[in-house]
Amino acid sequence: MADPYKTGIVVVAPSPHWAEQYQAVAKDLAAALAPVPVEAIEHVGSTSVPGLPAKSILDIDIIVQRSNLRPAVQALEQAGYLHIGDLGVTDREAFTAPDESPSRNVYLCVANTLHVRNHLAVRDALRARPDLRDRYGAVKLQLASEPGMDIPRYLAGKSMILQEILALSNLTAEDKQTILELNARTDG
Repeated sequence: MADPYKTGIVVVAPSPHWAEQYQAVAKDLAAALAPVPVEAIEHVGSTSVPGLPAKSILDIDIIVQRSNLRPAVQALEQAGYLHIGDLGVTDREAFTAPDESPSRNVYLCVANTLHVRNHLAVRDALRARPDLRDRYGAVKLQLASEPGMDIPRYLAGKSMILQEILALSNLTAEDKQTILELNARTDG
């Protein structure tokens, strides 16, 4: 099977089903994690913003305190999720779902880390500002239409509009600079 991170980007029209799909998955995740204290299960990424074109893959952040990270990993593994490590992001553990219905990225995140605050800030700003949502959607569609687009170039291409979006957040200037540097990398 081709590596989806290296072979083109497909951005589709917004779907009202994404919110319903998230609710169903969040319910299952909450049940699997019942023995573990969880701060929140958050729908993040473009599918969490009504009216925004997106890759048709749900992004879900499960937020826990650092002391609950290991028990949460074990609970997700027992529920059939495959733990694939941090993928280069400290304090975030990635999982492959036991099925593709719906297609989803599930991340177990330590509370209050920059990537969690970044995900929530972008989501909340785009939900609050339809003008920014529409501009961001246009950038995503334009990038996805470019032949041979890959994930690192796609992320880098979105970095300037993301900085505008993050300007509305309460992230520090240092946080925003760190996010810009991470997103602007094109080396994968």
